[in-house]
Amino acid sequence: MRVLVYSDDAGTREKVRLAIGRRPAADVPLVEIVECATQPAVLKRLDSGDIDVAVLDGAAVPAGGMGVCRQAKDEVYDCPPICVIVERRDDRWLADWSRADAVVSQPIDPIALAEAVAGLMRRRSETRISSH
Repeated sequence: MRVLVYSDDAGTREKVRLAIGRRPAADVPLVEIVECATQPAVLKRLDSGDIDVAVLDGAAVPAGGMGVCRQAKDEVYDCPPICVIVERRDDRWLADWSRADAVVSQPIDPIALAEAVAGLMRRRSETRISSH
């Protein structure tokens, strides 16, 4: 499955990539990571239809992951499930506004992020099976 990771910060993208690993859980497929550093690149990849799950950095600059998530949910046909990384636990309400499917807070807990991504991968697999 193809997982998009968005952040303007290469260090954040690396932390996310390492947390997800090659397979975030034993019962999900291997992961191919697609990294994006800009909002236009994210929307273009999501529009292509070849992304299964996205992880967006809520603190990305100039376009934060929560705004990108809301835009994607409004504009991308069959938008994949999205996990947003928020700066603080108290920012979860913003993630709700963005219509994120999962939320993980900073500092990134690799186990929590892997579990969130694996859950979204399972969900994406189920929707693909039920739509065929």
